[in-house]
Amino acid sequence: MKMLKLGFAVVSMAVLSGCATLTNDPTVPVALSFSDGSDGQCKLQNKRGSWQATIPGTYPIRRSDDDLKYDCETFDGREAFGSIPSTVGAKIVASAVFIDFGITDAITDKHRDYPSNFVIPINRAESQQ
Repeated sequence: MKMLKLGFAVVSMAVLSGCATLTNDPTVPVALSFSDGSDGQCKLQNKRGSWQATIPGTYPIRRSDDDLKYDCETFDGREAFGSIPSTVGAKIVASAVFIDFGITDAITDKHRDYPSNFVIPINRAESQQ
């Protein structure tokens, strides 16, 4: 009986002392395009970094708890600006079940996601007459 209690204590300590961080990559791929199919350039920024992007394209964006801001211009001179919302991924629930309550992941923002595909709204080009 004494060995059983000791075994239970050892297993309990091992389980409770484990780290519960997520295995998400620090970046998430985001495919960007303009709503009318045009080509252009964008400046992307969140608190974790900034990127130059040619649209359309897919870029690895550093996860962050703030929105991804974009400032874009099509090759024919039309402009678009706005932000892409950051959301909480489902894996944070699994992390919260364990001892760290998701604290480690909240510090690194690895529990956050951006949509994998985002269409940037842009006004139509005026037709030439």
